[in-house]
Amino acid sequence: MDKTFDLIVEEYKKFQQTVAVAVGGSQTAQTADSQSDIDTYVFVENEIPVEKRLQLIKKYSTKYEAGCEYFGAGDEFFVDNMNRQLDVMFMDKKWIEDIVENVWEKHYPSNGYTTCFLFTIKNCKIFYDREGWLQGLKDRLATPYPDELKQNIIKRNMMLLKDKPFASYYEQIEKAILRNDLNSVNHRIAAFMASYFDIIFAMNGLLHPGEKKLVKYALEHCKILPENFEENITKLLTQPNPDTLKILRDMVQKLKKCL
Repeated sequence: MDKTFDLIVEEYKKFQQTVAVAVGGSQTAQTADSQSDIDTYVFVENEIPVEKRLQLIKKYSTKYEAGCEYFGAGDEFFVDNMNRQLDVMFMDKKWIEDIVENVWEKHYPSNGYTTCFLFTIKNCKIFYDREGWLQGLKDRLATPYPDELKQNIIKRNMMLLKDKPFASYYEQIEKAILRNDLNSVNHRIAAFMASYFDIIFAMNGLLHPGEKKLVKYALEHCKILPENFEENITKLLTQPNPDTLKILRDMVQKLKKCL
């Protein structure tokens, strides 16, 4: 990675709360570009005080934000010597263990993004692993994609797309269009796409890589894709669009043909 990054990892290792340190995100999903930061995961048993984290950050950065809670506990800082931004996320050890158990072993689905954290664990690069805990989680995920999980994800999210008799995403978007509520249209289309991609990755037996560059990732990794996959998404996300509902119907219909 970088000598400076190695020094930063050594700093996080010194905290007694730290169980493991790893890098993931676009760096391991092979989707990184010049704008990508380095997603760094610090797995902890208890919270590391913000003031201690800030002392560490100031050794390496003159531009930073510590104690961020917008998307979970984390710090963001620009590492001067690396000319790169680090997005440090602090993940509770028990919370991650529960996700592996509930999703991979008990097969509980979500409303989109069901297997995202599993993708993070399975694909992250370990830089420190006290007592082999993180590698143990990776080993638990080194089994074939559970068919029950696949079917549960598909069933739940197909219902949300359009099959529910009430309050499906399609119905909510239809009502929002009638009200000319463009904010609501975009909000529900985002939810529709989250469930749509959850199904795409599940039916291909792939863990969900997250929220970025999903069309490109799907085209490169999925053996099964609906007809007009990329074309429909491009059309749908070009708003305002008088054909929104027609496109949604077409996407659902062609997705079902793949199942």
